[in-house]
Amino acid sequence: MFDPGKKCRVLGTEVAVGDLKGAALFVAEKRHELAGRYICFSNVHTTVMAFKDDAYRKALADAAFVFPDGYPIAREQNRKGFKEAERIAGPDFMKEMFERSRDGSISHYFYGSTQETLDALKSNLEKDYPGIDIRGIYSPPFRKLSEDEIDLDIKKINDSGADLVWIGLGAPKQELFMHAVSGRIGALMLGVGAGFDFHAKTIKRAPKAMQKMGLEWLFRLFQDPKRLFKRYLVTNTQFLWYTKVMKR
Repeated sequence: MFDPGKKCRVLGTEVAVGDLKGAALFVAEKRHELAGRYICFSNVHTTVMAFKDDAYRKALADAAFVFPDGYPIAREQNRKGFKEAERIAGPDFMKEMFERSRDGSISHYFYGSTQETLDALKSNLEKDYPGIDIRGIYSPPFRKLSEDEIDLDIKKINDSGADLVWIGLGAPKQELFMHAVSGRIGALMLGVGAGFDFHAKTIKRAPKAMQKMGLEWLFRLFQDPKRLFKRYLVTNTQFLWYTKVMKR
């Protein structure tokens, strides 16, 4: 059973301890109580980013939950004595919630990514999860939005009446966005980044064996080396240094 009060500090971020199915069940049952708040999924890259950036760390600290998106985060929780801690990856969490939505009891809104990805995502979800209630999809411009634009986006989301608002803007943008609009959107927001692409099937996910070995990052690196090489080289090294050498 998922205990919402059980957390483990990893590089200054309080990361929830639990399992995928237990966390999904809790969120599904408590989604109305969590309305107006947001959930983050933190991997090595974002955990290191929060350790070094006060504003980003504040965005994670104010979240309803920060789930351990990467195996290294869950393993660090294990090392600190939380043997029951498991990885709760954003794409896997999405799948659990979609499975629970086949009867239309939980409604969804998707905000972020490209229109092409959103169209593919909607088509795949309606095919894979018959009965799913998708209240809206929207791809905001890839630039800084004006306050008027943000107000209009919030109104569209609220008017949809969706229970869950999935945010796919990428880190750190999606966490900072959720933090900024927290309390103004009347649903629970969940920042899942590349989760949109995985369920839209525009990006292939690593085989289960690589995921369990904690090598999903390597699979993604091979897919997009130009964009991800520096990120993984720098943050993976820093994570090992901070946790193993400095023991933070």
